[in-house]
Amino acid sequence: MLQKNQTFTVQIESVDGNMQGIAHVDGQTVFVPGALPGEEIQAAATRCEKRFAFARILSILKESPERVEPPCPYYKICGGCSALHMRYEESLRIKQEAVRQVLQRVGGIRVQVPLPLPMEHPFEYRNKTALPVALVDGTPRAGFYAPRSHRLTPVDRCLIAMPEGSVAANTVCAWMKRFGIEPYDETARRGLIRHVVTRTARSGEVMVTLAVSKEEIPQQDALWAMLREALPRIVSLCATVNPRGDNVILGRDYRVLFGVSRLSDTLCGLSFSLSPLSFFQVNPVQTEKLYQTALRFAAPKPHELAVDLYCGAGTISLLLAQHVKKVIGIEIVPEAIRDARENAVRNGISNAEFHAAAAEKLLPSLVDNGLRPDFVVLDPPRKGAEPEVIRAIAYAAPSRVVYVSCDPATLARDLRLFTELGYQVSQVQPVDMFCWTGHVETVVLIQRDKTE
Repeated sequence: MLQKNQTFTVQIESVDGNMQGIAHVDGQTVFVPGALPGEEIQAAATRCEKRFAFARILSILKESPERVEPPCPYYKICGGCSALHMRYEESLRIKQEAVRQVLQRVGGIRVQVPLPLPMEHPFEYRNKTALPVALVDGTPRAGFYAPRSHRLTPVDRCLIAMPEGSVAANTVCAWMKRFGIEPYDETARRGLIRHVVTRTARSGEVMVTLAVSKEEIPQQDALWAMLREALPRIVSLCATVNPRGDNVILGRDYRVLFGVSRLSDTLCGLSFSLSPLSFFQVNPVQTEKLYQTALRFAAPKPHELAVDLYCGAGTISLLLAQHVKKVIGIEIVPEAIRDARENAVRNGISNAEFHAAAAEKLLPSLVDNGLRPDFVVLDPPRKGAEPEVIRAIAYAAPSRVVYVSCDPATLARDLRLFTELGYQVSQVQPVDMFCWTGHVETVVLIQRDKTE
């Protein structure tokens, strides 16, 4: 059994969904971040448990042909992009295998899993950034927290974010330095600026939001002038107050300091109005592939009734509404439902009905009262769908269900329950929404077993 700080030589057998190399030493499973299959490495144990251990690479004795030099100078200290040390195609293959294995191991489902739909240019895709600010060597800097810590890693430019986010954060830090404005200190509970949040629309228009610890913000005119010079397409500067000492970034509300209150953006031919608090997918190019896959799996028809669960701001609902007689969207966040209704009006869509309620409470009630959709789409949060939701869907007996998932493990768990309730998994398609990370989105078509 390995001991902490023990050095050893091992060959990497595979890579898990978190992009960690996997090896076995004396019956222990060893996870090694940054290691690739087939590599022989010298490593040092960093954490040891009875059945597993974690280790770090000391040297690579035999290198994988899939290894590349990470293009980001912050790769080793940031922890955000865990796959930049491999070819992009290899990261897709690893995600494909991770989805396949989890579906089989957790869900008992053996199904063909294709490669994730790739992104042609997998850089500068994030349309939203939320960068914490802290003093580094006495100077305000923005960046990311190092893995498993609140120690800031200053980052001048993030390769996977649209450039406007880095420009905005660097400009805010320059303004703070010029006027002696302090970042918020979590330990001392003092200071003003917590995060710089930036949204960039596909048009190039930019909304910047300051997450602050209190209402009063000095030198606002100077900040607006500096941002307008650095970002000619900026249309809004907002502030949201978060006095809490937790990890939540945004406050409950926001106010406009300069410019407009909402940012306009487009997705799948629809127009959306976004506030600093609105949820919107961060990779518009891949989101269109994700939603078009969901639409293809759903195969909507003009006479059908659809239900969209965990509908958020109604993006999928509004897409479906163009192809069905009626769609019902359910979402627990009232602000998201307000956005969904406004977006329906904005796009001239009148056959979408939205409810602000918990899906596990409202859906069973609607089904008990006779709701019988032709098909259901659900896009739950990372924790997956509640069993009450899945049972209500099965009781309503739609011919098909399209499940959009951001977590293969909870997806597999939920698919097992669907199969126990008379459904079969027909198609699976992962989508590479978060390139260079271990995250993967998956769309699954589930159809009712006609023999049931």
